[in-house]
Amino acid sequence: MGTLRAIGYARVSTSEQVVSGAGLVDQRRKLIAEIEHRGWDLADLVVDEGESGKDLDRPGIRGALDRLAAGDADALVVTKLDRLTRSTLDFAEMLAWAGRLGVRLLVLDLGIDTSTETGKLVASVMASVAEWERGAIASRTRDAAAIRRSRGEKTGRPSVRSTNPETANRIAAMRAELTPAGRHLHTWQAIADQLNTEGVPTIRRGALWRVSAVQSAGTPGGIIRKPPAAKRIALPEGKRNGHRHALA
Repeated sequence: MGTLRAIGYARVSTSEQVVSGAGLVDQRRKLIAEIEHRGWDLADLVVDEGESGKDLDRPGIRGALDRLAAGDADALVVTKLDRLTRSTLDFAEMLAWAGRLGVRLLVLDLGIDTSTETGKLVASVMASVAEWERGAIASRTRDAAAIRRSRGEKTGRPSVRSTNPETANRIAAMRAELTPAGRHLHTWQAIADQLNTEGVPTIRRGALWRVSAVQSAGTPGGIIRKPPAAKRIALPEGKRNGHRHALA
């Protein structure tokens, strides 16, 4: 049995990066000191610069998680929870993932160590909170939609057809023009370019008309699109040497 190998992880957002580099310097110092204090080997110090903590779609943390899943390291250490993620759901999933793979997760500001009974309790509480959050969000969404429907209000986003029918009819008419060969005289991009040249305001006060907007406005019934899915990053699964994570 060898010494436990730890990956230290640090992150600063774009605004933090612009203001000062001290954030990274301080995080690195604390990570190295903690890992040395525990007598562990520093496998690597991974940094995401100019990256948001809203999800786990960051090159540094994804690479670190891949290495942990592969067994190249045994622990992940961060100075603060918000350096790792600002999402309760992501953190709950990461705690469950660490438990499955035998990865040790340390969050210094909260005193979380998933190898201890207290750490396991925190993991359980966080998972429960995340489950409650999922249900609460879904319930609020359903209740709000039901109230709007009871008032006869539309539940979708406002469309150009409902708020600016003149522009919508113009777009539809331009699109309906055909060449002698039966092809559309105006592409959606050409229509967008024409509206932008004339300075016609968009429905959401955007800077420019885009192809998707003119398609929606110029198509009877609008374009039916699936709502964008929340950005969820699948955590890597892999084979690890099961005995290593039990090291103190």
